[in-house]
Amino acid sequence: MTAPRASARQPIVPAWLDTRAPAAALAARVWKHWAPPPRMTTTEWANAFRYLSAKGSARPGKYSAALTPWISAIHAALDDPAIHKVVLMKAAQVAWTDGVITNYIGKRIDLDPCPMLAMFPTMESAKDYMQEKFLPMIEVTPRLRAKVDTSGSRKSGNRGLFKNFAGGFLKLSWSNSISKLKSTPAPVVIIEEPDDASANVRGQGDAIKLIEERTKTYARRKIIFGGTPSIKDVSAIEDAYRASDQRKFFVPCHACGQDHVLEWANVQWDESGPEAARHEVYGRALPETARYVCPHCATSWTDAQKNTNVRRLTCRATAQGRGVAGFGYLSELYAPWHESRMQRLVERYLEAKHKADQGDSADEIVFVNSCLGLPYEYAKGSIDEEMLKSRAEDYPELVAPLDALVVTVGVDTQHDRFAIIIRAWGLGEESWLLYWGEIYGNTTDRSDPVWQELEKVIFGPFQHETGAELWTSAVSIDSGDGNTSENVYHWVRRQHRMGKHYVMPIKGDSEQTGQKEIFTVPSTRTMDHRTPTKASKFGLKVWHVGTHKAKDLILGGREGAGRIRLEGRGPGRIHFYTDVRPDYYEQITAEVKAPSRRHAGKLVWQQKAGRRNEALDCEVYALHAARSLKLHIQPEEWWNRRRAALTQSDLFGRREEPQAVPLDEQAQEDETPANPPPPAQATQPPRVSSRVGGLGRRR
Repeated sequence: MTAPRASARQPIVPAWLDTRAPAAALAARVWKHWAPPPRMTTTEWANAFRYLSAKGSARPGKYSAALTPWISAIHAALDDPAIHKVVLMKAAQVAWTDGVITNYIGKRIDLDPCPMLAMFPTMESAKDYMQEKFLPMIEVTPRLRAKVDTSGSRKSGNRGLFKNFAGGFLKLSWSNSISKLKSTPAPVVIIEEPDDASANVRGQGDAIKLIEERTKTYARRKIIFGGTPSIKDVSAIEDAYRASDQRKFFVPCHACGQDHVLEWANVQWDESGPEAARHEVYGRALPETARYVCPHCATSWTDAQKNTNVRRLTCRATAQGRGVAGFGYLSELYAPWHESRMQRLVERYLEAKHKADQGDSADEIVFVNSCLGLPYEYAKGSIDEEMLKSRAEDYPELVAPLDALVVTVGVDTQHDRFAIIIRAWGLGEESWLLYWGEIYGNTTDRSDPVWQELEKVIFGPFQHETGAELWTSAVSIDSGDGNTSENVYHWVRRQHRMGKHYVMPIKGDSEQTGQKEIFTVPSTRTMDHRTPTKASKFGLKVWHVGTHKAKDLILGGREGAGRIRLEGRGPGRIHFYTDVRPDYYEQITAEVKAPSRRHAGKLVWQQKAGRRNEALDCEVYALHAARSLKLHIQPEEWWNRRRAALTQSDLFGRREEPQAVPLDEQAQEDETPANPPPPAQATQPPRVSSRVGGLGRRR
């Protein structure tokens, strides 16, 4: 048997030449750098890495989602790729900004970086978020500190409201800056307090829609939309929640096990006996006895029991969402904070009610919005659409009844259409709707046939009940949109050259005090050659409409007021025909006068969320045109002569020309009338026998 050969002797390598250990360590570091980020949910990331700063939190230190358990359900929706929009209608101070927005931004920076846009109502609120929430999070969270430069150095590309990081950036904007809203696409858009955002940014549309458009080129987009609601049917956050799957947080009772959504109606408290003195504000109520009562078993909950039950909550959808996850009815009853104790909530409720009983509802609105997380139902002045429909009268479209003797037109200009109201007027500004409709086309192109169709529709003739014909006496056409205004001025100038000086380019007045008159003559200062405007380039003046006073007159700024409510015949009555297009009633009631957070709680006209209001705008413009003719102050003898002339013209086969009233008597002391409608020499347009935009012309 052969003995095994001895192995070769291994060389002895000095320790200082051994590279195996350093190579292994280097490989480990390289692998750590190249390894993909861990797969973590937003809640897992926040619990593992997030720290709260004393600058922005009453509880600094390690973050824990257990304190606000509803946040985990919102995080899960944010992490779900099937959901592109997350909505939260909430009370104030329920950890939305820190728990949802800031955590999600931090997680995306760390694990899945991308461009992110966040819109705040004002520049000040955007700066506050950057200084009080975002930068403190970066400073105290080691995981993020090395990834975001907070030094303010411009070498990194950072600016005050713009922060760069590897793979993306965070850009903060505010709702009244059109350049900030339209400049940057991003897959993640955050909208903070949408009810406080600008409804129309320099005539170019809703700020919310403008910034949401920034995500449409991304397949994996995420829109985060949350805040406290404002007025019912006006609130943008309420409208977004209605369009979602309407998730709610259900809290189980520790006694019976049944769950339900926490509601203010279940909070109860005791009252003192008749022998005890009444409190000046609380009356006989005893807020210190406040408790929550289970609606299933009538068990009373203390604050501690309520907080324990909330930690066991579940979240369930109550509707179909189609990619939109909505969370609502999140009131302060869910919060564990000291100022959210039931005793304190009852005190705040009683204080707000005391002021409301004295006529000041401001605190009551704040309580409903900020404590209960619900839109305030401001019922004053609301109009019933069904009531209006029941009052429709049986006269044909485009046929003026016997006492309707003067025709005016209001035109609202949209990018893709004209909305038109044709209204006939009688004694005391009683009026009859002759037509409501729209003609479609590209109004941004002055060569589009829609401009010629507009002429065929609005100038007449219109058949009168007597068989005579009426022609339009005044037209107010909207020129407030910056994208279409030059085309409107070009068209108006052409009408003036044809003798139709009664056509007026108009803009709705932007002031919110409600003091602007419905009709005023433009000042000569608006034609100053040293400060040229778009209109002045065409030799025109713009007529400003007192929209707030017009809407007060038509709809009523207070309960029980408004011409729209007047029934029967007589001065100021507004009539409409049975076959009017059905959306007329919805659009004419599309606004409500209610307190506005954007205007320090003042009562202003606000458009209901999701409702179109072109018909209302056109009614305002038609009223403005009527006021330009002084129809509201013409005596009965003037109307009798008008009726006689109309009848006589029909008897002898002559066309009645429109008699426009000069405007110089309405000028203010420091104003001179410009381009007033001339009396009766206007050249009339040819008769039209074809159907245009669904509008049949009658000979």
